[in-house]
Amino acid sequence: MEFLVFHRDRPGSLPLREELLEEHWSYMDRYAKEMIARGPTFADDGETPSGSVHIVDLPDPAAARAFAFDEPGYQAGVYRDVLLRRWRNALGRTMWDFPGGRSSGGNRYLVLGLGLGAGEPVDLEVPADREALIAYGPLLSDDGAAWLGTAALVEAPDPERARSVLAADRYAGVEVHDWEFGGRR
Repeated sequence: MEFLVFHRDRPGSLPLREELLEEHWSYMDRYAKEMIARGPTFADDGETPSGSVHIVDLPDPAAARAFAFDEPGYQAGVYRDVLLRRWRNALGRTMWDFPGGRSSGGNRYLVLGLGLGAGEPVDLEVPADREALIAYGPLLSDDGAAWLGTAALVEAPDPERARSVLAADRYAGVEVHDWEFGGRR
């Protein structure tokens, strides 16, 4: 089962985040084989970390919760909240298989479309412009039966173009975050 985990930083937690960076990476190293995508998000200045995204393939929702909540930064109070959703890998690949590679020089974004309560699922099909997609798939309930939204990692010239991978006006809200390939440098 695949899951999207988005830890969002608590305001003022950057010094603690930096102090725990090696512990975070060591923790994530334990999940290297399960990792589909990973990387930090950034504030509007493009420099200050604002969160951490991990898409992982784990046995069940309990394993996903353990992954999300045992993470050293979460345990120490770096994050203000965690979005944890089952996810389906519509592209069938990892970020390391993305044709643009780790450092193509393009801008990259996390795009989260949060579903309308009882709304009909949208964006279940992969958009025609697959070349810009690093990861793409629906957000689902723990049992995989209910559609809760869509999440994508996208290479695009700007946030507006990244946002356009999802249908307009079909979500309760859409978030676009600056994002980059993660892992040890």
